[in-house]
Amino acid sequence: MSIAHIFRRPHYTSDATQFINKLKEEKPGLDLAQRQGRSLLWDRRLDPELQKQFRAARVPQQAYVYQNAPLDR
Repeated sequence: MSIAHIFRRPHYTSDATQFINKLKEEKPGLDLAQRQGRSLLWDRRLDPELQKQFRAARVPQQAYVYQNAPLDR
């Protein structure tokens, strides 16, 4: 006898899962549209040479960013 069956809920689906499944049934092209939208901003190839130039151009930040110059007291 396995303990795994104690925690299994075969006939239960959460409200969120039911909503998503219903949405996917009503709009079959939703998965494709999501993948296309993701590719616009996230799935990009980065130019290694350009990234190297960006790292070389960084300016070191001072310890306390809101203080522009040391205070003379």
